[in-house]
Amino acid sequence: MNMINQTMVKYFIIRGISTVPELQAPIFLLVLIIYLFILGGNMIIVLLVCSDRHLHTPMYLFLANLSMVDISCSTVSLHKILDSFVSGDKSVPYLACMVQIYFFASLTYDEQMALAVMSYDRYVAICNPLRYHVVMNQKVCALLTLMCWISGFIQLLLPVLILSGFSCYTSNEINHFLCDMVPLMEITCDDTTILQVIIFTAGLLLFYLIPLLLTSIPYIFIITTILRICSSTGRRKVFYTCSSHLTLVILLYVSIYLQYLTPKSTKSTESNKLISMFNTVLVPIVNPLIYSLKNKDVKSAMKRKLKWCQVIT
Repeated sequence: MNMINQTMVKYFIIRGISTVPELQAPIFLLVLIIYLFILGGNMIIVLLVCSDRHLHTPMYLFLANLSMVDISCSTVSLHKILDSFVSGDKSVPYLACMVQIYFFASLTYDEQMALAVMSYDRYVAICNPLRYHVVMNQKVCALLTLMCWISGFIQLLLPVLILSGFSCYTSNEINHFLCDMVPLMEITCDDTTILQVIIFTAGLLLFYLIPLLLTSIPYIFIITTILRICSSTGRRKVFYTCSSHLTLVILLYVSIYLQYLTPKSTKSTESNKLISMFNTVLVPIVNPLIYSLKNKDVKSAMKRKLKWCQVIT
């Protein structure tokens, strides 16, 4: 470890998922496969929604938006693992580390807000179907999508600015696979009281509870509507339209809870890194899977594009 005394560090060393030499190649291969799957699967959804007029509806526009957030978040979080294996350089310049912290945290929040918007869309479609196209018009969809992207970048600006002002570190080695706020706070010798208050009070409220409430409340009304449907076939059909989205919501918030809200005493640094990796890749992997394998509209769009490609060739 490089000991730093009362000076601003110029770079940090990212230890990575594991320091065992024999595991570096398998880890690189696994991360590469995961990243290519995330990139390919979510890009297919984006291209299908953009090119197929049958998918030009609010539900699929929001799905494409979620895929773009997933691609961005995965690229920000996983690129250093791939780059360090190819180049052999595990160092990250100080400014680049702060930028990664800012974008990773912001995009994680944007992902939660994207799921909240999709929850509201399902609420309007199920509880107010006759007014759906009036309520979810192009202007509303554009504003909701814009809100998804800017909300996280506004909220995380102050904590990252405070973190970037720290000048004293006990080490420049970060025991993680990316620059993250909590591991960096653990190696600083500056007073982190204000930042901890922001993270564990306002952060808990804004970063976790508000998106969770915005996602959950529409489902209370959806469930109430489903229970009022007399036909069991009708209930299953309505629930089926929400099942893919609900699966993503449950997976995301369970992984966030395990990573950020469980007591530190119950998990080691290594287990925290595994949970963080799980959280980083879970939704981006599951999203294209459930929306391509379970969704008949997406499958129909894929078949139409495949037939079109066969005709062209």
